[in-house]
Amino acid sequence: MRSFFKIFLASFLAIVVAVLILVFLIVGAIGGITSSNKPRVEEKTVLVLDLSKEFKEQSENEIINPFGEEEGKKPGIYDVIRLLYHAKSDNKISGIFIIANGNSNGFAASNELRNAILDFKSSKKFVIAHGDLMTQKAYFIASAADRIYANPAGNLDWTGFNVDLAFLKGTLNKLDIQPQVFYAGKFKSATEPFRTDKMTPENRLQTSEWLNDLYNYFLVKVSASRKIDTATLHQLANIAAIQTPQDAYSHKLVDGLKYDDEVKEEIKRRLNIGKWDKLHFLSINDYYEAAHYKSTGKDRIAVIYAEGEIVDGEGTQNNIGGDKFRRIIRKARLDRTVKAIVLRVNSGGGSALASENIWRELAMARQDKPVVVSFGDVAASGGYYIACGADSIFASPNTITGSIGVFTLIPNMKDFFNNKLGITFDGVKTAEYADAGAVYRPLNEREQKLMQNSVDRIYLQFKQRVAKGRKKDMAYVDSIAQGRVWSGDDAIKLGLVDKIGGLQSAIDCAARMVKTNNYRLREYPEKTNWLERILNPSKSSDEANFIKQQVGEENFKVYQQLLRIRQLCGTAQARIPFEFYLH
Repeated sequence: MRSFFKIFLASFLAIVVAVLILVFLIVGAIGGITSSNKPRVEEKTVLVLDLSKEFKEQSENEIINPFGEEEGKKPGIYDVIRLLYHAKSDNKISGIFIIANGNSNGFAASNELRNAILDFKSSKKFVIAHGDLMTQKAYFIASAADRIYANPAGNLDWTGFNVDLAFLKGTLNKLDIQPQVFYAGKFKSATEPFRTDKMTPENRLQTSEWLNDLYNYFLVKVSASRKIDTATLHQLANIAAIQTPQDAYSHKLVDGLKYDDEVKEEIKRRLNIGKWDKLHFLSINDYYEAAHYKSTGKDRIAVIYAEGEIVDGEGTQNNIGGDKFRRIIRKARLDRTVKAIVLRVNSGGGSALASENIWRELAMARQDKPVVVSFGDVAASGGYYIACGADSIFASPNTITGSIGVFTLIPNMKDFFNNKLGITFDGVKTAEYADAGAVYRPLNEREQKLMQNSVDRIYLQFKQRVAKGRKKDMAYVDSIAQGRVWSGDDAIKLGLVDKIGGLQSAIDCAARMVKTNNYRLREYPEKTNWLERILNPSKSSDEANFIKQQVGEENFKVYQQLLRIRQLCGTAQARIPFEFYLH
């Protein structure tokens, strides 16, 4: 028997060693392939920025997919900003070529990209933009270029901005479903699609104001670049003057009408290379892998990217899990080598409880070290909740923020079950309110009062957090709260935000607060390597990517909205009242 165990243990050990050797061989092989395939920056390289590519807040490390094409690493929006700053002084980068068709990035992200391109131009290197079917969001960035060209047979959208909201009240009536809605804040319109068939006057007012703020900012920036007054630009949209590329050229929105090959011939002339010489184009993704652009230094500043919905529990890589982010902030707080924390928020909110837990951890961190917040495209409701206690808050003029309010929703589906499906319910309970919140019966008067009291209590707590963090009187906070949405420009005037600026401005502020210019960044959530992702795949992420590939980007956003309806039920939500998509 003893001999058997010796043989068994020896065999088991041999298998373990063999597996480990195999893993290291695979790692080495893939590492060798990766290093040999690392992009090179040639002389007279032109950096290509394709605006149709979405840049999330944090970079994404893709793994080799045996059943599809490997996409490689994807830079985050702040990586792209830093790469553009780096390219300014990179002698091998001669210019930038912007592919300006669609723009998958939000308004604040687009503003940061545009500012980085304007900074790049100070190097006297060229920036050329070209679009076949140019949207207004793409044009916003392209307008920073030296020259903008449109395809002679293409299109340039110049129609102004609009927001369309879908209302489900009629559908619910047809299904015999009664939405039982509880909310605090007269502008808190997230539940409007379930309780009305059109926008309330309050929602129409706030939407009109922030949308016009975004549009005015768009016009002002385009006006400065194209030397056309804003009144003329606005009038061109009002009378639908831009119907063809020739119209865009006639009204000086573009510098010429050229096909792709003609633009590339111009780039060759700028580079002083011959007709038959090869153009060295390098995508921003490849430059991300090739360039050494990150700062190094003795001190550390933590940058935490909070993007997506705020949810209870761990969450996924596509949202902000309350438990996960509380743990991340705590790790940065207790790390003595981390001198300051910068939180980047791009979220329309979500769970009120998760928002409170994240706020609490940041409040504790602020006792030990500076906490600075940078707002991205959206930092509203729960997204504002988690940030309001920071030492300083930065936002773009076209950031969507505010929405200080709370709501919850419990559907009464009794008639739906009874009349449409023929299902009835019966049971027993040990206490009067043991089944409170059940969807198969309506809430009674007492239960409705309890639900509204709960929402009011959380709303009061939200306002208290804002009042303390922003050093404002409660009455004043109440006057600018009420669930109302504001643009970043208005938020500055109201005291909800401290300064206009992007993530780099927030990091610079944190560095000044700890009196250092010798620092490096430590970014969270920390990235997993390829082996960890293989061994611990994110099922939800894979499913989401599969659905996105099947239905397309825009339809996938609608699908996500339908999924969110389920999350609204039964728990207090600090969430922005809508999602909007502008082109």
